[in-house]
Amino acid sequence: MAARRVLKAVLVDLSGTLHIEDSAVPGSQEALKRLRNAPVAIRFVTNTTKESKRDLLERLRSLEFDIAEDEIFTSLTAARNLLEQKQVRPLLLVDDNALQDFRGIPTNDPNAVVVGLAPEHFNYQMMNKAFRLILDGAPLIAIHKARYYKRKDGLALGPGPFVTGLEYATDTKATVVGKPETTFFLEALSGTGCKPEETVMIGDDCRGDVGGAQNAGMLGILVKTGKYRAADEAKINPAPYLTCDNFPQAVDHILQHLL
Repeated sequence: MAARRVLKAVLVDLSGTLHIEDSAVPGSQEALKRLRNAPVAIRFVTNTTKESKRDLLERLRSLEFDIAEDEIFTSLTAARNLLEQKQVRPLLLVDDNALQDFRGIPTNDPNAVVVGLAPEHFNYQMMNKAFRLILDGAPLIAIHKARYYKRKDGLALGPGPFVTGLEYATDTKATVVGKPETTFFLEALSGTGCKPEETVMIGDDCRGDVGGAQNAGMLGILVKTGKYRAADEAKINPAPYLTCDNFPQAVDHILQHLL
């Protein structure tokens, strides 16, 4: 494990780490309360594109998690920020439940393509429309490129395979805005006054959560819930700072060894 350092912030993944769909990871609510008693800033960071930030917050509160809206930073927010910066009109391949996070962004006569998790829209007609736009010069923006994620009924394809298909067909590279991009982690920290080297990230995705955080200069704790599969910790270099069974165990380690 890495040498002891001053810890001032904790970033926590949501889906797969605190909850799986409408079920909380056992003990996570109490563990979060224990973490809130520590002198650290807490932010919740997620690549979810299945629902808007408001819907996500309602889901978390229904599971009795004490979380404020301004503590959540989503890849949808990062994507919206980029669209406003580029001043483009996107074709939005996202779940209908996520569209409210793009309210006010013009989408008529699109000149950009944004891809999130959109099972209902990943059909030939829509993918071909995106393909043609990109061939005509529209930038391809991936909210994230996760290979898969965890649902109650098992693992399911993420947006990554569909983004990669568009990249292959158009011979272009997508701009990725969510985890594991360093800019995403730095944006999530903005407003906390904390630096990456003063931060630890907890998540179930070895590449997106832990690998991305450690590339940004943070410590990464991998939890064996959600999408975790045996030997995931061997898939990244450097290896995770720590691998724990679950979020409560990760919190216990932070409280006992990092403060």
